[in-house]
Amino acid sequence: MPDPSSYRPATGTIPDSPGVYRFIDPAGRVIYVGKAKSLRQRLNSYFADPSGLHPRTLRMVTTAGSVQWTVVSTEVEALQLEFSWIKEFDPRFNVRYRDDKSFPELAVTLGEEFPRLQVMRGPHRKGVRYFGPYAHAWAIRETLDLLLRVFPARTCSAGVFKRSAQIGRPCLLGYIGKCSAPCVGRVNADEHRAIVDDFCDFMAGKADPLTRRLERDMQIASDDLDFERAARLRDDLGAVRRAVEKQAVVFGDGTDADVIGVRSDDLLASVQVFHVRGGRVRGQRGWIVDVDSEVALTENESQRTGALVENFLLTFYGDLAEDPAEPGGTVVPREILVPQLPPDTEEYASWLSGLRGSRVSLRIPQRGDKRDLADTVGRNAAEALTQHRLKRASDLTARSAALTELGATLAMERAPLRIECIDISHNQGTDVVASLVVFEDGLPKKSDYRRFIIRDRPGDDVASIAEVVRRRFSRGAGDPADHDPDVADITTGQIDARINTAGINTDDGDRPPGINPETGRPRRFAYPPQLLVVDGGAPQVNAAAAVLAELGITDVTVCGLAKRLEEVWIPDDDEPVIFARTSEALYLLQRLRDEAHRFAITFHRATRSKSMTVSALDGVAGLGETRRKALLRHFGSVKKLRTATAEEIAVVPGIGPATAAAVVEALAVTHGSPERGAAAAGRTILTGPG
Repeated sequence: MPDPSSYRPATGTIPDSPGVYRFIDPAGRVIYVGKAKSLRQRLNSYFADPSGLHPRTLRMVTTAGSVQWTVVSTEVEALQLEFSWIKEFDPRFNVRYRDDKSFPELAVTLGEEFPRLQVMRGPHRKGVRYFGPYAHAWAIRETLDLLLRVFPARTCSAGVFKRSAQIGRPCLLGYIGKCSAPCVGRVNADEHRAIVDDFCDFMAGKADPLTRRLERDMQIASDDLDFERAARLRDDLGAVRRAVEKQAVVFGDGTDADVIGVRSDDLLASVQVFHVRGGRVRGQRGWIVDVDSEVALTENESQRTGALVENFLLTFYGDLAEDPAEPGGTVVPREILVPQLPPDTEEYASWLSGLRGSRVSLRIPQRGDKRDLADTVGRNAAEALTQHRLKRASDLTARSAALTELGATLAMERAPLRIECIDISHNQGTDVVASLVVFEDGLPKKSDYRRFIIRDRPGDDVASIAEVVRRRFSRGAGDPADHDPDVADITTGQIDARINTAGINTDDGDRPPGINPETGRPRRFAYPPQLLVVDGGAPQVNAAAAVLAELGITDVTVCGLAKRLEEVWIPDDDEPVIFARTSEALYLLQRLRDEAHRFAITFHRATRSKSMTVSALDGVAGLGETRRKALLRHFGSVKKLRTATAEEIAVVPGIGPATAAAVVEALAVTHGSPERGAAAAGRTILTGPG
């Protein structure tokens, strides 16, 4: 593995100007391409302290054997050169937006003498006009089937067309009126092209003129008593209206836009695009991609989203620009609506405008229908990311590989079938709570989740971790001390083969030590995990390991997951363990950490809300918990109670006049109005001298 310092260029030799750089491995392959406003600053960041680099970046710089760069005059030139190099070298460490399939489009072969309507996939061809993309080919065929009544254009292949011309007999579509049969001369080339042009106008959003013409012709036929033609026109009008309904209008002004939604976590990003043409959503596309190393280092959520948008614009529209634009259209729309603007907005707008040949608006929608559609696209991106996670979580092979890799990497004797994870949540040191979540066989076991209220040294995460570990494993050893009412019993029906796989000694009689011999029910925390994960770095891990050593527990492995760089820490190790970004074991640890964080946050919010509600009434003489609940039940909330008078409060059963006056005064003081409280209580406060 190359040492980055062996090929690091001298700082003075790197130009302080815009440019594009390439990292190259010892075999001569380009493994990463990037651009920078200042090549010197950007390249120096790659050769910083390796412990501060993101794992993906560290793997890239240790894989490379050299770095080269090219200076350009403007950032637009840098964009163009970066894209061309990415397409030429296909670097393995660059983000790739690639479909597992090509989306179908409705194509019209205008370059032929008798244009054909058909479904096409893949790169755009010269002389073909495209409509779409559509999510499914059957959606195109349904639309065609409806519209061929009105626009009987050719849909057959070249072979079928030639054979029908030779035998002088059209195909079935010609007999049922869904083809004008140019193959046998029913219409000439000009008449057929006029039909195709009308079809293209309709698909481009010009449906209203056609609808009005059909309505007018139908009325004329009816007035002339030509009821057969009127009925045929009526059916054509119905087909047009059904086709229009299938392409619901979202923007009444005929907007051409791509609406982009992005959602991401530390490893993956979900990108969704809705293609709006002529005010109608013509298609939807989506990708799940690895987060780029530089993007992953961005802690600010909006900056991370902006960087992901930047990567997507470059890759997606650069790919489209390589295909010839269809006649009368373009691959880049007039508007691109994004959730967050990229860092170099003006440069990207100029680059996109150059691809289109006219001005392109790159902006964030602020209100109205466009904002609503952008929110919808964002929800689709979030749902796609969730589904991708669930798909990986439900994959038995992936779970087995994750557990096996986790056990091997952490030097465990066997794969950890039961894993517990601890997370701390607080609000600047107040209302400190902790969560403990349990995964068995790589899946959450919510019945074993536990919550803790931290009492000792609140605000100190390390001490809080130690307290939770001590309370959890003291009970696991059967110690009845330190009873915590916030920790629920393990439910019955959980005594199964997992007892033995968890490593519990069952030699003492017929019952394992986790079973209460008097009741036959499991004790609290009866089954220890093989792996304990804490949310944090070396200090938290060492604190948890110290508590386990103090309790004499030696068969539980401890590790910590530090969120910023996704490092896995082991007790008493100076360096973290770095998992590959595509590692199933790392993905499992992240799911554990995120689930523990979610559970802790939920409990913390409930605790904080409860403390905020009752704190205003604490210390009121004669007002205990029962009377506080009666007041809240009667008035509905502290806010309504605060506006009530002493007489209204005294109506509540169990509340006397003196207690009511004390409640009014206490609420007024906590709300910043001591004068009102004193007045309600029948006293006077002197606010001035004398």
